[in-house]
Amino acid sequence: MTKKVLVTATNYSLYCGEANKLFEKNGFEVVENKFGRPYSFAELKAVIPSIDAVVAGVDTWDESVFQIAPKLKIIARFGVGIDNIDLKAAKLHHILVTNAKGQNASSVADQAVAFMLSMLRNIPHLNSSVREGAWERFVGNNLDRKEIGLLGFGDIARHVAKRLSGFDVKIRAYDKYPNMDAAQKLHVEICSLEEVLEKSDIVSLHLPNLPETHHIMNQHTFSMMKDGAYFLNTARGALVDERALTEALQSHKLKMAAIDVYEEEPVKKGNPLLGLNNLICTPHTCGDTYETYHSIGLTTATAVIDCFNGSTPKNLLNF
Repeated sequence: MTKKVLVTATNYSLYCGEANKLFEKNGFEVVENKFGRPYSFAELKAVIPSIDAVVAGVDTWDESVFQIAPKLKIIARFGVGIDNIDLKAAKLHHILVTNAKGQNASSVADQAVAFMLSMLRNIPHLNSSVREGAWERFVGNNLDRKEIGLLGFGDIARHVAKRLSGFDVKIRAYDKYPNMDAAQKLHVEICSLEEVLEKSDIVSLHLPNLPETHHIMNQHTFSMMKDGAYFLNTARGALVDERALTEALQSHKLKMAAIDVYEEEPVKKGNPLLGLNNLICTPHTCGDTYETYHSIGLTTATAVIDCFNGSTPKNLLNF
């Protein structure tokens, strides 16, 4: 009997053609996301009872969904972060959960460095300004000789450090469980959270979304940063108190910020952050490159197929 795979990640057949073919070759029917955004509970409720496997985007997967998914055997996360998936509840329902660890690190790191350069040279504003007929003489800053702080030193942060090695910068990082060998090779100094915040010209956030990291960037931690520093978040929106970030930008405690993630996604038009001219924002797209879609597509498809073939999928998280 044909197995059904629900893909809630967007643009799957468009960017993951080989993965789609792999599913078809192994007798799976792919049910694609037609909404172009995460599924709501009501939308999942309408389709999930007949689904055997899921390639998940950032929709919420918890007890309420698992109770109405009697056939579901595996959730293969189309990405790395699994804060939208209740691992314990999945295990109780005998549902495997995997992710694509490390495979979006290059694309996210690229955008993190792009954010740094864009902030220092105010590129988005100047692009709009020229198109509107202005000819501003903006004076920016070099990345050279800046002190960079990485909050988190996992795969993505290490890729950022590698990319920054071509610049004459000082890099510090905070991590609860740092990889000291990698730090030595990349010439990164491991420091306390306080030291990274106090000494950095640019702070780049790369921590996982956990209860202990919720709103780790708040009014107090923003106040510890240098006056006129830059801040960027390519990790998770829940790590940042958006009200505190708004205040830090409005008061010019921070010269500029760049964010790809938000406390609520999709971000609402009325969010105060969106009205600030010293903020660069993108719609949670740091990991969206053709190369990343290709590799993660194959990884998630392989995980699902392995599950139904009786093999242990790679990057298994809850068994």
